[in-house]
Amino acid sequence: MNSFGSFFRVSIFGESHGPNVGITVDGCPPGIPLTEADFEADLGRRQGGNVRGATPRKEADTPRLVSGVFDGHTTGAPLTILFENSNTISSDYSRFLDVPRPGHADFTARKKFRGFADYRGGGHFSGRITVALVAAGVIAKKIIAPMQVEASILEIAGTQDWTEVLEQAIREGDSLGGIVECVVHQVPAGLGEPFFNSVESVLSHMVFSIPAIKGIEFGAGFDAAYMRGSEHNDCYVSANGKTRTNHAGGIIGGITNGNPLVFRVAVKPTSSIGRPQKTFDFGARKQTILEVPGRHDACITLRMPPVIEAATALVLADLLMLSTVR
Repeated sequence: MNSFGSFFRVSIFGESHGPNVGITVDGCPPGIPLTEADFEADLGRRQGGNVRGATPRKEADTPRLVSGVFDGHTTGAPLTILFENSNTISSDYSRFLDVPRPGHADFTARKKFRGFADYRGGGHFSGRITVALVAAGVIAKKIIAPMQVEASILEIAGTQDWTEVLEQAIREGDSLGGIVECVVHQVPAGLGEPFFNSVESVLSHMVFSIPAIKGIEFGAGFDAAYMRGSEHNDCYVSANGKTRTNHAGGIIGGITNGNPLVFRVAVKPTSSIGRPQKTFDFGARKQTILEVPGRHDACITLRMPPVIEAATALVLADLLMLSTVR
């Protein structure tokens, strides 16, 4: 479905080339200072058109606070934020009804929604929808303070100096994937539940909801498979739970232990590329060659950090509220 969370619950809506996209936050506490200016920094980091290799499509991304805010503060009522879509070229996508793009949801959307899904710009499956997620994350960051969420790009296409490989991909009409790391500082011990609602479980659920995310690891991650217990165990060094190392990524038994929360995500290469690709024409019922027109990211990883931060903040806000009612 399109909702997430128990106490801090978000419901996302809209399509890439529809009139608008947006999000409703239910359970937002009253009295949080909030104006349109609060959204500028994170929304600006996510925008296209600002970075070489990002989509040239650039929307104003001005948040319209239509409910839940009065006199510059949250009211406690459901809070809805809208973003207008104005810079759209929908004609680029009409062919994909019968000729699905490799790597995209064109085919699965057609099957799931029996041909009624809005296909323009990827519709509800588009990364455009993450603008609403980032907006809700701005509110969540205020709730979880003094926790600080910081995401950054570790590498693109396997290198930390990606300028040259990115330029090559742009020239060749191709795309690149990358790795983003997220670190949360000043996390209190005790957030999360064992087993099904562990911090790893809930964060993974949210993070995998973001288009283009294909993997996640916490702390030492997959490297733990090559370590001994004597190497991987984080030894306690103080009464507040601080450990000498942080191979667990700040989570033990599904619960935060007071050390920094650390995880990394794998972002796939953007599926829409300028190079010819083989696909199937469902109208002609034969294989064909497809070249994808339009405006697309050569590397969606470049705009992913604020989205990852928002997703993380939403989860932590919900877990924090849960901890206060136990």
